[in-house]
Amino acid sequence: MVLSLTMYAAGCTTLPNKDSHAEAEEQTQVNGHDPWEGLNRSMYRFNDNVDRVIIKPVAKGYRRITPRPVRHGVGNFFRNLLEPNTVVNDLLQGKPLQAISDASRFLLNSTLGIAGLFDVATKLGVERRQEDFGQTMAVWGVPSGPFVVLPFIGSSNVRDAFGLLPYYYFTDPRLQLDEREARILLIALDVIDFRSQLLGATRLLDMQLDPYLFSRESYRQKRLDLIYDGDPPLDEPSL
Repeated sequence: MVLSLTMYAAGCTTLPNKDSHAEAEEQTQVNGHDPWEGLNRSMYRFNDNVDRVIIKPVAKGYRRITPRPVRHGVGNFFRNLLEPNTVVNDLLQGKPLQAISDASRFLLNSTLGIAGLFDVATKLGVERRQEDFGQTMAVWGVPSGPFVVLPFIGSSNVRDAFGLLPYYYFTDPRLQLDEREARILLIALDVIDFRSQLLGATRLLDMQLDPYLFSRESYRQKRLDLIYDGDPPLDEPSL
């Protein structure tokens, strides 16, 4: 986190505008830009098998036995843990007002919301945003690089994959716990709860003629939407 804040302080006077990372995106979105498609499809099948054999059945059981209010509380708790990461990346992207809003959201939910179990901030009109190191690197003009499917994680690209490193090492609260068993338990619960939220999306994916292609393009569109704060330019190649 100290490294991230130092980078922000050093570069706040020369923060690129949207045109700079629009050019970077254009360099990496043409021609499908999936040179590792064979390897990616193999990794996609591996992840899919792990999901169908282990994660999806556990998520179904979790959803069946856990009351909806409890599931909502668990989901709120883990979403709240992402807020400090969002605040750091707000600052790195030169969005101080948004950083203040997101920090206040975290404080509200962590206190009045009882450690994030209740989303008090949304009820008070404080919008939830998502910022990460992959988006920050895009704002600074780093091209996305080829599409890649990561083991257990899924769809990504080279830039976003590298963006996971500072998150896991500096801003992921789950990995800051001293007890190894507590870290594993917390991560497992997060994965199961998140997967239970996506059970409906699984049916949509199963309807596709090429689920891999659908997942790849869905990921690209989502990342463009996040990078441009919901307003991507219409001349983006992938659009």
